[in-house]
Amino acid sequence: TMRLDTAKYAYPVDFMCEQLGVSRSGYYEWRTRPDSATATRRAHLRSAIEEAFAASDGTYGHRRVHAQLRRQGVSAGPELVRQLMRELGLVPCQPRPRRWGLTQSSSGTVPDLVGREFTADAPGEKLVGDITYIPTGEGWLYLATVIDCCTKEVIGYAMDDHYQTPLISRAIRNAARNRELRKNAIFHSDRGSN
Repeated sequence: TMRLDTAKYAYPVDFMCEQLGVSRSGYYEWRTRPDSATATRRAHLRSAIEEAFAASDGTYGHRRVHAQLRRQGVSAGPELVRQLMRELGLVPCQPRPRRWGLTQSSSGTVPDLVGREFTADAPGEKLVGDITYIPTGEGWLYLATVIDCCTKEVIGYAMDDHYQTPLISRAIRNAARNRELRKNAIFHSDRGSN
């Protein structure tokens, strides 16, 4: 509803009142009437919700905002808080959880045979690998890939719901099955990878 005296409408007020079956005097009375107690309470809740949301750096959803309001002595149900957050366009941005322990440091120093030179003269001579994790509806999916430095093609991959050495070994075996590898082929991965 719009209660501003300066409001401009697409149609004349007389025409809209006639279409809606409202008297013109009733419209002007409604327009000058003060806000109801419910509207006043909702306006107060909106500002309290905006403050709680801003204090959380935009990470709180409706449940946490509701809990914060309760701690401040503001009474409102969680569904009302959710509705008002939607009306205000407040969408929480949940930070991604930190994934500790995905890489394991090697015992001892492994020589860098690639030396940041990711090209090769022939296929199957130099390979690089990486592991990425993808969030799905059923948990994390881990994808290990093997790329040939000469052709820049993914020549082997493996997927599983865990991040362990057999996943990487399976990706390398798949690469060897798909392409002929040189006798002294080099496989390079990030430092700390299994």
